[in-house]
Amino acid sequence: MAQSKDIITKDILKQIARDLSKYILNIPIKDEIELIEKEFTRVEKRDADLLFKNGNAIIHIEIQNNNHPKMDKRMLRYYSDLLFEYYDYSIQQFIIYIGKDKCSMKNEIKRDKISYNYDIIDMKNIACEDFLQSKDPSAISLSILCDFKDRDKQEVVNTILRKLISTCKDETEFRSHLKMVEVLSTNRDLEDKVRKGEEMLTVDIERIPSYNIGLERGIKKGIEEGQIEAKINIAKNALRHGFDVKTVISLTGLSKEKVLEIAKSI
Repeated sequence: MAQSKDIITKDILKQIARDLSKYILNIPIKDEIELIEKEFTRVEKRDADLLFKNGNAIIHIEIQNNNHPKMDKRMLRYYSDLLFEYYDYSIQQFIIYIGKDKCSMKNEIKRDKISYNYDIIDMKNIACEDFLQSKDPSAISLSILCDFKDRDKQEVVNTILRKLISTCKDETEFRSHLKMVEVLSTNRDLEDKVRKGEEMLTVDIERIPSYNIGLERGIKKGIEEGQIEAKINIAKNALRHGFDVKTVISLTGLSKEKVLEIAKSI
């Protein structure tokens, strides 16, 4: 899950582990989970996406964005490495598939005297309502990957964003989960829906006078900065393709001074 792992904090990673276990894998969490940060090295370096202790079990979750042709062999390697380290624990392995294409990965190896298997869960087959009903921001964020059924996509995206506002405890937590939604939305071609939802979000916030002022300002600032950055990128591309300054100003709404500044930088 390289594309989104960098923007997810350890606390959010723990919550994702809990939510995946509860809502998808039906694994009851015993106590506070202990994330395991373990690097396995044989021929190549390998880091498990989510690895944690749950009572007397080791839970290993790989989050796949594409159909890896040798995923079954990779999972077997993880299993053998985990067996060496945690022989007295039961080892449970899962792949959570979040890709666009139909999942085609194998979930077992049966040959010679080997009989090995693990579970693969395709997020596209999970109803988004299962996550939207949660009061945990990370579960709500994951609903962007799920099956919207026949519901209007923009309506569902707006619901996700509004629920994040009501469940996140502060601006920092909201921004982290919003970024997570933005990253994951690319796997469902929902970037434009999220962008529109963010624009509509400012209107909703203004209707809640008691809402945290710092969060309101932070969201507005973030959205405004995102819009300005998008306009600058459009201006750069237009200028590179030979559009004149007047036309670029008309396209982006940027000031003449800003467009001239951009023109000098490319």
